[in-house]
Amino acid sequence: MSEYKTLYLSRKDSVAVALAEIPANTSVVVKSDLEELVVAILEPIRFGHKFAVKAIKEGEDIIKYGEVIGAASAFIPAGAHVHVHNLEGKRGRGDKIAE
Repeated sequence: MSEYKTLYLSRKDSVAVALAEIPANTSVVVKSDLEELVVAILEPIRFGHKFAVKAIKEGEDIIKYGEVIGAASAFIPAGAHVHVHNLEGKRGRGDKIAE
């Protein structure tokens, strides 16, 4: 198994952050204090970018560092890159009125 550094702080997190470039078709181990997961990376992940550590349904909250950072705008399989193409932010939106 390849040893790539990642940042995964909470069991609640649905994403981890790559601390190095991770090529596609690589298995990585993500660890928090209480959990260790093996994730098969589906596409290249650039340094500092997020990848799903578990499947995320369309509309489901995306959690990073134990906090909701947005919602999935499409189904995101485990190991996929998570970025603006499949994540809709929920914070600081001026175009949506709170109900």
